[in-house]
Amino acid sequence: MLTTSNEYLQAVQEINNYVNQAKYRASVSVNSEIMKTNIFIGNVIICNSEWGNKFVDNLSKDMKMAFPNAKGYSVRNLKYMKKFAQIFTEDDVDKYGLGRITWSHHQVLMSKVSTQEEYVWYLEKTLEHNWSVDDLSSQVKSQLYERQVVANKISNFEKRLPAEQKDNVLNTMKDPYMFDFINYTEDMLETDIENELVRNVTSLLMELGTGFAFMGQQYYLEVGGKDFYIDLLFYNTKLKCYVAIDLKTGEFKPEQAGKMNFYLSALDDLVKAPDDNPSVGLILCRDENRTIAEYALRDMSKPIGVSEYHLCTDLPLDLKNALPDPEEIRTRIDMKK
Repeated sequence: MLTTSNEYLQAVQEINNYVNQAKYRASVSVNSEIMKTNIFIGNVIICNSEWGNKFVDNLSKDMKMAFPNAKGYSVRNLKYMKKFAQIFTEDDVDKYGLGRITWSHHQVLMSKVSTQEEYVWYLEKTLEHNWSVDDLSSQVKSQLYERQVVANKISNFEKRLPAEQKDNVLNTMKDPYMFDFINYTEDMLETDIENELVRNVTSLLMELGTGFAFMGQQYYLEVGGKDFYIDLLFYNTKLKCYVAIDLKTGEFKPEQAGKMNFYLSALDDLVKAPDDNPSVGLILCRDENRTIAEYALRDMSKPIGVSEYHLCTDLPLDLKNALPDPEEIRTRIDMKK
């Protein structure tokens, strides 16, 4: 029958895809006009700032009277429009694609982000990861931009990776990593933390970033008739390479770099496909000791990075209070399944 033929089903799918894309383009176009309007209103408020709060209070009342069925003209929202206009121009709406996220997302960024560069970075990440407003708020509170962009990361990627791969790998790396979803106790061993990471693998993958697929815990390698085990092994579909993680509960030690170098050599020979990029190693420890780590990595032949990881008990009080507790994170994850 026609309705079950592959050609017919393919035609229907093509139409569905086009209609959905058209709806998305239309929604972005409408949202972009809303953003431009908000900037225009914000500029009017700025130009009349000599009147102080009285101008905004009166404007809110008059706009509600003029547009009784419209939302968004509260005093609070008008102040957001003023702030929006202080950050962006109307031309920036199309330049940065500001209409691609909701006004609620913008409110989060206006409340928590200090520079336009950081603002646009979070906007792109929101689109890349399809973050909800709550997701975005949590990522900003965890200082993701500082950890992933601003941080002075320790690695030898510059000398050990091809030019087309090194920037992508370095941009994926964070320092520190936040494993605040772990129920940490003082007597936990490396294997205990490792088990907790695997048990909360959804949260772990969210923290590691885009493209990570979990390949195994204590990943087995046989080399020269002897058994070896990598703490955690991942494959990153965007980087097109294996990522080996060695987890340490103490400070970084030079011999850990040699061990990781060995693991990566074995992975590249025994596991990596011919068209994969070179495997990358990441040593996660509680204290990275920058000077020692830089010396240890200098002459290693394989690409290795060193980062600290923080558990909830390690966080500064202001950041700890800003983050949801582990149970709240699990609830959010369960709701998304």
